Amino acid sequence: MKLLFACAMSLALTAVTAYGQTYPTKPIRLVVGFTPGGGVDINARLLAPKLTEYLGQQVIVDNRPGAGTNIANEFVAKAAPDGYTLLVNTAALAINMSLYKKVNFDAIKDFAPISVFSQSPNILTVHPSLPANGVKDLVALAKAKPGSMNFSSAGSGTTQHLTGELFKLRTGTNIVHVPYKGSAPSLTALLSGEVEMTFANIPAISAQVKAKRLRALANAGEKRSDQLPDVPTLRESGIKGVEVVVWYGVLAPAGTPGETVSILANTIARAARSPDTRQRLIDQGAEPVGNSPEQFSKLLREELGRWAEVVRVSGAKAD
Repeated sequence: MKLLFACAMSLALTAVTAYGQTYPTKPIRLVVGFTPGGGVDINARLLAPKLTEYLGQQVIVDNRPGAGTNIANEFVAKAAPDGYTLLVNTAALAINMSLYKKVNFDAIKDFAPISVFSQSPNILTVHPSLPANGVKDLVALAKAKPGSMNFSSAGSGTTQHLTGELFKLRTGTNIVHVPYKGSAPSLTALLSGEVEMTFANIPAISAQVKAKRLRALANAGEKRSDQLPDVPTLRESGIKGVEVVVWYGVLAPAGTPGETVSILANTIARAARSPDTRQRLIDQGAEPVGNSPEQFSKLLREELGRWAEVVRVSGAKAD
């Protein structure tokens, strides 16, 4: 029995070695449809070195902002399905299928979901000069002068954009959407006072809020964040139906071999649960996830239906 066990283990190790040599054998690219500095970029740059460590090949972040992430989406959708060109995105991938009249990809047919790396709620954030210490103050200001206030986003079709549209719908306010090419320029506009408010994820705004350069009014998640415990949820503030948790997922082009997808999914889950990365995510207000391709696929299909309804009811359009 011991000899059989030893032989079996030897064969298993040989198989693993051969399997490991099959993929990856060259650098891997994580394509991000936003400029550096935003939540998606931050997550991609946390994930990349861990994938490099675990897979033994360099993993680089490739920022390709524009068109509400459609430039990056199309680039990856048309890339070779070999596991070396991957997309890091949020629900923007699902939103764009309804928001844009025409896109050159299909969120379901052209992508193979791999794993959600982490998730984080959007935070209603305002410029500190705005005389609003709470959501009720903000709504009162917006209703007093309809169309005079602006909210920024990382681009048309992003969860920031649609969260803002949901907020307008639920509060009966007229606040003008101003899209930018990424979270960083969107936050720069808010910091300079070019716009009055935005919905941004915690990793992107936590440092600015703690430095009092921005003021966080409400959390669009289902519960308060440990990183911003004094910030109430929108529901606590009297606004229902604007619960939005932003997920950061990794996808490959459709047709990528199942074995490659499995290797990547297991590696992403390992990275999300590694003590150092997990702590860094938590410190930034994100929750580590690392789910399976099947779970991510189910989530993506649900998001398609959810955001199609939001786009229809709100009348949101790509600017």
